[in-house]
Amino acid sequence: MLYQLLYPMHGSFHALHVFKYITFRALGAGLTAFTLSLVLGPHFIKILSNKQYGQTIRTDGPQSHLKKSGTPTMGGILILLSVTVSTLLWSDLTNKYIWVVLGVMLAFGFIGWLDDFKKITEKNSKGLSERAKMILQTLFTLVTIYVLFSVLKVDTNLNIPFFRTVTPQLSWVYLALAWLVIVGSSNAVNLTDGLDGLAIGPIITTALTFAILSYLSGHAKLAEYLYIPYVKEAGELSILCAAIVCSGMGFLWFNTYPAQVFMGDVGALALGAALGTIAVITKNEFVLAIVGGIFVVEAISVITQRISFKTTRKRVFRMAPIHHHFELSGWAEPQITVRFWIISLVLAMLGLATLKLR
Repeated sequence: MLYQLLYPMHGSFHALHVFKYITFRALGAGLTAFTLSLVLGPHFIKILSNKQYGQTIRTDGPQSHLKKSGTPTMGGILILLSVTVSTLLWSDLTNKYIWVVLGVMLAFGFIGWLDDFKKITEKNSKGLSERAKMILQTLFTLVTIYVLFSVLKVDTNLNIPFFRTVTPQLSWVYLALAWLVIVGSSNAVNLTDGLDGLAIGPIITTALTFAILSYLSGHAKLAEYLYIPYVKEAGELSILCAAIVCSGMGFLWFNTYPAQVFMGDVGALALGAALGTIAVITKNEFVLAIVGGIFVVEAISVITQRISFKTTRKRVFRMAPIHHHFELSGWAEPQITVRFWIISLVLAMLGLATLKLR
């Protein structure tokens, strides 16, 4: 919005020329998102508390979590609000990718809101059935895939890190991969959101990494130099990523141990889907698996546990997702969270390293 309003006047006011630069607007979006999240946080938490939108804790989970029952949830709404307002304020609103990712984020946020609201009103931890969530996620993802590949004509070449020229044309198979990345990312982030501050840390590092990758992908000369796919206008997505990073930082102020508010499915599903969509647009699906390795491991631990128990009636982990396994093994909650953050930072550096290993 500011870009459309102020940049056209740069001929008369030279200082307004700065709005041309994505880097400046990304910083502006980040600062705006952080401020909104931090300032609105206490008021938002109070509203959730007054409405008694408290978390319902699983009785079969770690017993230490029972004391968290009643802690306000659906804090992800605060993140989505901050990200949306900041992105609309600082981005080029003619950029179609911005609207696609915002649409995906809000659509999956709606699914998460339905799930959270059902848990609150019915006073149980089940919420929407897995089948219902998957149907809704698939529906919104198929609409997204249609827009990206039929309307915006995103190509269906697969970019493989470490190789300069290996870009196989997958055709319709790539559409299935796009579905897997978006839906898988959404659910993997949701599975990670089980301890105070655990999910938002890797979300921040992943979004920061993709702010860099989006900028590079949308810059023709840098993309050519780094041997990465050039995606025209994808650089604008770095503004949205910056908003996610800084909104997440503001949210972490209240979500760190002991949490004053939980993100809920409304935030986890939405942010995971947004990151997955950005990865598809910028052709960084494999890099997302590296940078978001924490999310991948959490999802794999759940899948492994289910398969093992159904086939052998034995459990591989004491409890899945894997962060609960470490918790039941004697690790303190803050210890697990900080160690996962450290791993996430290392994975982010590995993901960025793929830019030079081609």
